Amino acid sequence: MRPMRRANRQITDPAEVRALIERCHTVRVGAVDEDGVFVVPLNFGYEWVGGRLVLYLHSASEGRKAEAFSRGPRVAIEMDVELGVITGGYACAYSFSYQSIMGSGLISPVANVDEKRRALELIMRHMAPDAPRDSSGKFSFSDEAVERVAIFRIDVDELAAKQRL
Repeated sequence: MRPMRRANRQITDPAEVRALIERCHTVRVGAVDEDGVFVVPLNFGYEWVGGRLVLYLHSASEGRKAEAFSRGPRVAIEMDVELGVITGGYACAYSFSYQSIMGSGLISPVANVDEKRRALELIMRHMAPDAPRDSSGKFSFSDEAVERVAIFRIDVDELAAKQRL
């Protein structure tokens, strides 16, 4: 990955990077298909596998996004937390305070039913941790819902975090 131009803003502590990802609720995924470049915002679940970030996304199984993602291309990701406006004495002195994650990886469809259920569990844990669970402490998904939904996995291989406070 290219070195960050403003290295003094880079977040290098792995615990801080993990905490930032936990605070993010939208990942923007950039991809390319035959119609050009596109970016789509999605909610997500995630896990760390061997020190690497793995994102899980859910989608309808049809449409531009599903068609492009099903081909398994490299994609770009971006997540951020807005921290507010930084004021200044004149217009160009204003800025914005934020923390962000940028990266890239390979996206692939998840076909295995058990992995789809696990991905949905991770998405719910991240996006709706207080949602009702069954008696075993898990979120419940009907077989029909699991069959119908498209799940995509991004194996992130480049990741950088930055902040402007």
